[in-house]
Amino acid sequence: MGSPRQVLELARKQGARMVDVKFVDTFGTWQHFTLPISELSEDSFSDGLGFDGSSIRGWKSIEASDMLAMPDPATAFIDPFMAIPTLSLTCTIAETGTKEAYTRDPRGIAQRAEKYLQSTGIADSAVFGPEAEFFIFDNVQFDSKPNGTFYSVDSEEAIWNTGREEMPNLGYKIRHKEGYFPVAPLDTQQDIRTEMCLTMEQLGIQIERQHHEVATAGQAEIDFRFDTLVKTADHMMLYKYVLKNVARKHGKTVTLMPKPLFGDNGSGMHTHQSLWKKGKPLFAGHEYAGLSHLALHYIGGLLKHAKALCALCSPTTNSYKRLVPGYEAPVNLAYSQRNRSAAIRIPTYSENPKTKRIEYRPPDPSANPYLCYTALLMAGLDGVLNKMDPGEPIDKNMYELAPQEMAKVPQTPGSLEEALNQLDKDHDFLLKGDVFTEDFLEMWLAAKRKEADAIRLRPHPYEFFLYYDV
Repeated sequence: MGSPRQVLELARKQGARMVDVKFVDTFGTWQHFTLPISELSEDSFSDGLGFDGSSIRGWKSIEASDMLAMPDPATAFIDPFMAIPTLSLTCTIAETGTKEAYTRDPRGIAQRAEKYLQSTGIADSAVFGPEAEFFIFDNVQFDSKPNGTFYSVDSEEAIWNTGREEMPNLGYKIRHKEGYFPVAPLDTQQDIRTEMCLTMEQLGIQIERQHHEVATAGQAEIDFRFDTLVKTADHMMLYKYVLKNVARKHGKTVTLMPKPLFGDNGSGMHTHQSLWKKGKPLFAGHEYAGLSHLALHYIGGLLKHAKALCALCSPTTNSYKRLVPGYEAPVNLAYSQRNRSAAIRIPTYSENPKTKRIEYRPPDPSANPYLCYTALLMAGLDGVLNKMDPGEPIDKNMYELAPQEMAKVPQTPGSLEEALNQLDKDHDFLLKGDVFTEDFLEMWLAAKRKEADAIRLRPHPYEFFLYYDV
C-alpha cells in the first residue's frame, strides 16, 4: 500500500467493516483500538486518530494525555484473526497540535535513526535480519503471592513426559538440547509452524525457513527476509502477533521469554545487519572474513558499546538466565567468522558481496525491536564515524579456552542491573541526531530498575531448597 487511497480501496474490496489501529508501547507490546471503517478517511492519515496516552506504560501523565496515532499506509493488512473483516494499520505517535513525533514512541525513534543514518552520508539504508526463537507450550501456569510462588510449563514432546499416562504414551520425546532438529514423530509441531509461516506470507512477510530449535518442549525458529530498520521492526511485531494467535487457535501458547526452561537452551534473537548506499553493499571488502574497513569499524562500535546495548537488546531479568556460558549463549564480546561462541559472527555461507553482513548474537526476543535495532545501528555508526578498531578476531572455541586466555575476553553483563548501570554511563552515542533523548533513557532506566528490584526483593523457590534448614 503506497497511499491512503489504496488502503481505503483495499478495505472496500475486502469488505472491511472495522479498522484496528495498532502501535507499539515503550516495552514492545502492541496496543490497539478499533473504529468502524466509516470513521477512516484519507484525511485520517494526515490528521491522525486521537487517543488517551496516559494509560500507556512510560508515556504521558494524565494532565497532558491527548495523543495522535498517525497511520502508516504501508502497514495495511486485513487481520486474519478477527471474525469481522478488519483492516489493520500500524501507527507512529505524534503530539496533538504540532503533530511533532512523540519522543518516547519507539517507532518514531527508529524512524529518526534512519534519517540520522542518511544525514551522516555513510549510507542510505541499514538492513536488519533477525532470527527470533520461541517456545510453543501446551500449558503454562504461574502465580506469585506474598506466601508462595510457582511456575509450570508443559509440552507433549518434552523428555520429562516419558512417564506420563497418555494412553498410549508412544515414547517419542525430545531430550534436553537434542531438538535441533529431528523429524516427526519427535518433532510434533511441523504443521503449526508451517501455518504460522503461511499466515505471515499472506500478510506480506517473506519467509526463509522454519525448524525446531535445540531445546526440548517445542523450541522453534522461523526466519524471515531482511529489510530496512523500521520495516524489519514492523515485521517483528507482526511476527509475534501471528505466532501467539496461531498457537492459541490450536490450544497452545507461545512465549518469547529468553529462558523459560532450566538446564536447556534459551531463546535468542541473533540480528544480522549491514549498511548499503545507492544499492551497493558497504560491508564487503578484502579484510578479515571478506569484510570492508567500514564493517570492521562498525564491529568496533558494537563491541565498545556492547555492555550498554544489553540494557536495550536484552532488557529483562530473564535475559540474564540465558546470557551465561555453556548454552551457546553469546556472552564473549569478540568477533569471529563462523564462530558461534563469539558475540559477533561473520557468516561465510556465500562469497556474494550482497550477502556480506555481521550477526550480533546477544539480543533476545524480549527486546522491543524498534529500540534494539536502533541501538545497534547507533553503536555501529559510532564505530564507523570514529574509525574504532575492533581488535583481533578470536577463531577458537571460547568455551574451551584456558582460564588465563578467557580472562582477557570481555563478557556481557551478568544481570539486568549491571546492564542498566552500563547504559547509564555509556549512552552519548544514542543521543546523536536526537534519535534517543535523555528523557527517554531516564524513563527507561527508572522503569527497568523497578523490574530488577521486583525480582531482587522476592524470595525464590530454590532458596527454600538451599536454605530452609539453616
